[in-house]
Amino acid sequence: MPGSPIMGSAYPPQRLKISDIEQDTYELAVKVGQNLAQRGWMLVTAESCTGGWAGQAVTAVPGSSGWFERGYITYSNAAKREMLGVQQATLNQYGAVSPQTAQEMAIGALTRSHAQISVSITGIAGPDGGTATKPVGMVCFAWAAQDGLVQQETRYFTGGREAVRRQAVATALQGILRIAGDTTAVA
Repeated sequence: MPGSPIMGSAYPPQRLKISDIEQDTYELAVKVGQNLAQRGWMLVTAESCTGGWAGQAVTAVPGSSGWFERGYITYSNAAKREMLGVQQATLNQYGAVSPQTAQEMAIGALTRSHAQISVSITGIAGPDGGTATKPVGMVCFAWAAQDGLVQQETRYFTGGREAVRRQAVATALQGILRIAGDTTAVA
């Protein structure tokens, strides 16, 4: 049928232009994919404040099904407990945005998947929700690998909600490269 998306001049669709920031994230995801594919590793993500953005970034890479196993979006405390096994005691004592919770998220994602490496992200993207001790822009990360290695990091990002989330995704991907032993990872 003339003019239909398949037969008409609108197909194939034109390539969308992406910003330099999105390109940087994409290139980082490509590097993660190459690194994990070389090792035969699969990745699992456990995300809260980024709402699946890290999973979206890695699945934007063609062939990601060869190295991305699954992603968990655990925005609520109940989801963190039910899907990842985060302990209620951890949430009560430290809160959802804490290195302790991030670590339990990463370990839980790894043990509940077929992956060899995991990343977790939990934070306060804003514009509200921050406190004096946990300000807007605070994001906690953890990475876990099949060999038992676990690393945590807390960062304090600036900018609006989208900027905080974007920086969190980039930091998560950089951490995967560090854990996977890529010495060219950006710190």
